Amino acid sequence: MESQVKDGFDSFFQHATGHTPYPFQRNLATSEIFPEVIKIPTGMGKTDAIILGWLWRRRFDPRDEVRLRTPRRLVYCLPMRVLVEQTREKTKQWLDRLGILAASPGDDNAVTGFAESNTGEGKRIAVTVLMGGEEREWWDIYPERDAIIIGTQDMLISRALNRGYGMNKYRWPTHFGLLNNDCLWVMDEVQLMGRGLATTTQLQAFRHRLGTMEPSPARSVWMSATLEERWLGTVDFDPGTNITRTLTLSQGDRNEPAIQSRIQARKILERVETGAGDLKGLAGEILDKHPGGARTLVIMNTVRSAADLHKEISKRKPDAKLVLIHSRFRPPDRQEVVSDLLEEPGPEGTIIVSTQVIEAGVDVSAKALFTELAPWPALVQRLGRCNRAGEYDEAQVYWIDVPTDKKGSALPYTPEELDRAREVLLSLEGQSVGPDWFPDVREEVVHEQVIREKDIIELFDTTPDLAGNDLDVSRFIRDADDTDVQVFWRDFPEEGPGGEEPEQLPHRDEICTVPIGEIRDLVGKKREEAWVWDTLDGQWSRVRADSIYPGITLMLRANSGHYTRAKGWDISSKETVPVIQRKEESTDIDYTSNESAVGGWMSIAEHTNQVCGEMAAILDSLGLDGQWRTSLLEGARWHDAGKAHRSFQALLKKDALEEFDDPPAAKAPRDAWKGRLPARPDADDERRRYFRHELASGISALQNGRDDLVAYLAAAHHGKVRVSIRSMPGEQRPRDQDTRFARGVWDGDVIPETDLGGGVILPQTTIDLSFMDLGHGVNGASWLARALELRDQPDIGPFRLAFMEALMKAADERASGGGGA
Repeated sequence: MESQVKDGFDSFFQHATGHTPYPFQRNLATSEIFPEVIKIPTGMGKTDAIILGWLWRRRFDPRDEVRLRTPRRLVYCLPMRVLVEQTREKTKQWLDRLGILAASPGDDNAVTGFAESNTGEGKRIAVTVLMGGEEREWWDIYPERDAIIIGTQDMLISRALNRGYGMNKYRWPTHFGLLNNDCLWVMDEVQLMGRGLATTTQLQAFRHRLGTMEPSPARSVWMSATLEERWLGTVDFDPGTNITRTLTLSQGDRNEPAIQSRIQARKILERVETGAGDLKGLAGEILDKHPGGARTLVIMNTVRSAADLHKEISKRKPDAKLVLIHSRFRPPDRQEVVSDLLEEPGPEGTIIVSTQVIEAGVDVSAKALFTELAPWPALVQRLGRCNRAGEYDEAQVYWIDVPTDKKGSALPYTPEELDRAREVLLSLEGQSVGPDWFPDVREEVVHEQVIREKDIIELFDTTPDLAGNDLDVSRFIRDADDTDVQVFWRDFPEEGPGGEEPEQLPHRDEICTVPIGEIRDLVGKKREEAWVWDTLDGQWSRVRADSIYPGITLMLRANSGHYTRAKGWDISSKETVPVIQRKEESTDIDYTSNESAVGGWMSIAEHTNQVCGEMAAILDSLGLDGQWRTSLLEGARWHDAGKAHRSFQALLKKDALEEFDDPPAAKAPRDAWKGRLPARPDADDERRRYFRHELASGISALQNGRDDLVAYLAAAHHGKVRVSIRSMPGEQRPRDQDTRFARGVWDGDVIPETDLGGGVILPQTTIDLSFMDLGHGVNGASWLARALELRDQPDIGPFRLAFMEALMKAADERASGGGGA
């Protein structure tokens, strides 16, 4: 069997990549024990190894137990946006060659090519990118499908903490559930992750302790050329017991000619005379030492220093092509820059000025490398961009000293990190600094602001605090001086972006990540205007500086400037920013407004039967049965019971509803709905602001004898009614001031007898909102107490409960026509 597995993998790998695997790549895919740590020098193919290794084990390995134990979702976490796009393109190319690339997550086309002849199992696999920007790819409504999800640590870790950046907050629980169950998390280039690294190890410990869905437990892998196992040690994660295997180069790998040429590549180290503070002198030295016909790569520690150095070099009008790259570009502009730097140099060569963004993932090689002093792990990555494949007999590395005796001079690093690295570089002066000559340098990592189990438990509840603020998780994702927001630019009238047709949400191509401090200064000190989308009210609102938090997406006026296509984010620029036009208008259902607007009429029974059918299909694919199956199917049966409430039916035009022959309606065409409730509705208008039918569904389920889990799942399927029941600011109050009310549902409301399909009849039910009271009432425990008990129940827990919520949302949206597949 062992020979069969290895031969099969070699054929698979060759088909995907065009070349045979290195021994470590084969080892990862075919061994009995999957590694948690991968420590391989840069440029050796770690990405190929982990993605194709996962795919082989999930789909093609002849061993049934290996396929069963391999999680269905590969979550590839990268520290920077520029790395995400490259990883996506490589992955899609491999899947396409194998004949299993999905055009979309719901693609049901038959597998072809290698996959068709080697396995009859499974469907095509979609590659989804999570980087911010309004681009629904619908991966989350196919929880039973194998999937590859690639994203930045900001987007992925925030979602794993139930506070997803750059997304509709009511989908937070869905992504929280799907990204903590049945997943293989891969953290690449961990030396760049900062605080996010400790959060990933803590999350893995919590998944093990609090439980996730079987049969494939959630797992994590950490990768880097400089990774040390002790970096992973946190209060709840002990590398000594939780790391069972570390994958490194074997002697067989080192005997491979291609690997030999990389690890023995010669690059001679020399300190430059010019210090980091003299950019004019440094520009001259770079031009003097630039080798014609080749690349010179210059890596600075901050965006500002890189931009200023680029400006100084530009003033000298070099004959060589000059390229600036950093993390603060919009995707299309960044792609142009990356294409420029990857082009084969002309006769005069290319000079690339960069930040840490090029340390990892960008497969570029230079004959001359200039680098500012940085911590040793970062320097190892930078050195890997010089004479990368040993293509030159000899290359040069020049290091630029950075003073550490003045406050802030070492940023974004610490003086201690730079002082240790300086000692190492001085000891290597005049020597080759290829991988085979690296000294054994042990770098200390101190984890601060480590997330604890109490935090993850509290984060399960997505209800804002009484001031309307959401719990900030940025301290668990990035270092305090490395937090970003997302901005985009639009042209709109002087009076603002509202009106009858408000500006659409941004497309991913429009998004630029910028430092939070600079945006706060623009809005606060300089009084510039910025707008944020108010999900609750469905409109753009002016934002105050003190309301700007990490991960928020803000709209700026195009004529305010601060960005150029050549230089990216530039706070001093006054040029009007070119607006990126949307490629096409989305025709998908907008679940942020009226999730019941579809192509035709459907009764509650008809729609519910479809949802239950989708749920059964999902459960069959996942192999979930017993307790979970019963609760999920019953939750689906009750999820829209509240649509029989008169306030929901009042959302429909009266003459349109009269033409429907099977009321009450659950779904209706877009033109059958009345639209936005006016600020001062007529006295006979039965619509209520912020009405949520699913609250009525959950309460009705409880009152009619369904258990707490069924009621919770019925109420939580839109992510708007979950752990807490709370009235909203500006909500219409009952005439009787003593009457309880929340989310448009009033104590004493009557829901008429309604057919829920499947032989289940909702009897006429008078809503009892005493469940929203704290403590115990006439109906026993409060809604809050019941939800918290489910969250804390050992055989359920927060991760499994959120996963069940995700299945509810998936079944409902698929039945409503979501996904476009």
